[in-house]
Amino acid sequence: MTPQLEEARRLLRLARRDHETFDLLFPLPKASLAALGFLAQQSAEKALKSVAALRSIEIRRTHDLVALGQTILDDGGTLPLTADELRCLNPFAVEFRYDDEAIPTTTREELSTFLSAVLIWAERLVEG
Repeated sequence: MTPQLEEARRLLRLARRDHETFDLLFPLPKASLAALGFLAQQSAEKALKSVAALRSIEIRRTHDLVALGQTILDDGGTLPLTADELRCLNPFAVEFRYDDEAIPTTTREELSTFLSAVLIWAERLVEG
């Protein structure tokens, strides 16, 4: 196993862990959109980084999913979501965790759909 594949699989495991927690909280009405969005954003971020690692793309420390996606596109890869869809998840990384007046950019259902698309895509690429 190459170091790139090993790192890609590690990041994918971490993405799945965040997704599992998202799935546990999703049906609970008291689970805040901010908390769900944070888990969705973190899972998507790790999934994108897993694909970047597989492609031997240098992974910089960022929570910006659009920038991560663009790095993969610049390397000749494809993405499962548009830049606008990825952009909807970005505020959950930091802004919505510390601002109780923030206006969410997406719904719970959209978070679930976006997250599933990113994970399926990353799993297909990393695990073949």
